[in-house]
Amino acid sequence: MQPERTRLAWRRTTLSCTVAAVLAARQAVHGGDAETAGVLGAGLSLLVWVAFLVVAQRRIAALGRRARPDPLAARAALAAALCTVALAGFGVAVVW
Repeated sequence: MQPERTRLAWRRTTLSCTVAAVLAARQAVHGGDAETAGVLGAGLSLLVWVAFLVVAQRRIAALGRRARPDPLAARAALAAALCTVALAGFGVAVVW
């Protein structure tokens, strides 16, 4: 039961990151007059989203393989946290 809930939490977080990246990209090109900083922020947001997607998919796959999965590696946790903070920062930069 616990791995299933954790897997669903990773999917919800991935969906949230997807929405944030799409909104950042939309905001950057909204109105047809895309500025260089906005396009750069949207591009970086999409890059960070892809990195988070890779981390999340690996964890989701690991959770599905065994009934009692290994704990999340420190490197993966750090990567997920950095991606989340970077995505939030790029989102703020695009909106600002």
